[in-house]
Amino acid sequence: MNYLSTRGDATPRKFCDILLEGLAPDGGLYLPDHYPRIDAARLAELRRVHAGQGYAALAFEILSLYIDDIPAADLKTICDKTYTAEVFGTREIVPLKKLEDGLYLEALSNGPTLAFKDMAMQLLGHLFEYELARRGEQLNILGATSGDTGSAAEYAMRGKRGIRVFMLSPHGRMSPFQQAQMFSLQDPNIHNIAVEGVFDDCQDIVKAVSNDLAFKARYKIGTVNSINWARLLAQVVYYFAGYFQATQSDGERVSFAVPSGNFGNVCAGHVARTMGLPIDRLVVATNENDVLDEFFRTGVYRVRGAADTHETSSPSMDISKASNFERFVFDLLGRDGAATRAMFHDALGTDGRFDLGSDARFADAAGRYGFISGKSTHADRLATIREVDQRHGVVIDTHTADGVKVARQHLRPGVPMIVLETALPIKFAATIEEALGRAPDRPARFEGIEALPRRVRVLPADAAGVKALVARECE
Repeated sequence: MNYLSTRGDATPRKFCDILLEGLAPDGGLYLPDHYPRIDAARLAELRRVHAGQGYAALAFEILSLYIDDIPAADLKTICDKTYTAEVFGTREIVPLKKLEDGLYLEALSNGPTLAFKDMAMQLLGHLFEYELARRGEQLNILGATSGDTGSAAEYAMRGKRGIRVFMLSPHGRMSPFQQAQMFSLQDPNIHNIAVEGVFDDCQDIVKAVSNDLAFKARYKIGTVNSINWARLLAQVVYYFAGYFQATQSDGERVSFAVPSGNFGNVCAGHVARTMGLPIDRLVVATNENDVLDEFFRTGVYRVRGAADTHETSSPSMDISKASNFERFVFDLLGRDGAATRAMFHDALGTDGRFDLGSDARFADAAGRYGFISGKSTHADRLATIREVDQRHGVVIDTHTADGVKVARQHLRPGVPMIVLETALPIKFAATIEEALGRAPDRPARFEGIEALPRRVRVLPADAAGVKALVARECE
């Protein structure tokens, strides 16, 4: 399997090359040169593997379709080491919970940092360590987080040989619990940088540094954001696991509702569906920062500036530039790298927007690819959290509440709707208390985390300052 860039660079690259590289040299995102197809016989075989051998074995089977430059025995060992009941709390890893007829939650938040990002980040940590040791190299990971990516990356990479992490987050815009998870880590290979701006400023800095090819090469810069294909690939697995748990036979279809900000989580669903997993609809649920909902309704993709990016009670979705969206648009445009570059480099760079509403291919977003969308507000979140607790005795976090709210607008008879749970409620305790009048449960290992000493630097939203810090720490 070779990989190419969404912006036209078709130089053949293998998985382990793009694992360590992040963005392509032309500024695009990597995708496989084709999506392996899962026919009926293969789907039945994967169902048997999942039922008989578990999640780690399913992960190995899916990953093997895309990774041919790691020996199979080594890749299996990595999967077995990653997806364990000890790390994720349950033998099922991503157990399905029925809320009501036709509506399910897929629990993705049982990992070390209580968020779905652990599902991919734990794998990424082992892959990085494996490949760096094989090459005798080091890697400096530069990432941006709106809340959960940062802690998941840092917990996965802390203490890993040959790896430093430089994680950017928007100063003061994460929940107190999220900040404490990251900033309380004292490991010398972990560097937290609070940027005076919003998440999109952090993301822009990561891209700017990655696009400085000389700096990137000198300091061995890699990324763990969802622009890294390996992370998105790991997320494809839990779509298969959710499908197998919600169905009895491979002739059935399901839909997935996915709380979405940066489009990485739901883009993994797009990959699974394109491979042949019987997904009816992919429901994109946004909060008040509704750039993705606007696109799927109108064909207009319009990024917002910092002043127009709302600070909400589902802060991990407070994003107005969805990095992974470029991967889907590349597929929507027939894998035309020049056209994709014209949209994401030229049009966004000049006008801050592009419009596919009059392009005949826009209809394919819903018709061919199954995408549909909706929006949730703070009032919706409170009402949904309250209603799910009262009716089902289940407390959900704010982002999952956005997913449930929008999912209910798109239910179809006979088609199970699986809402991807994104985090445990304790990460957003203030809003849970506002909704329910009581604090959510807190895992014992996180008692008193907000009071721990913190290790963090505050910097302006400026790529030069971040590069200077990286250079100082690496010299």
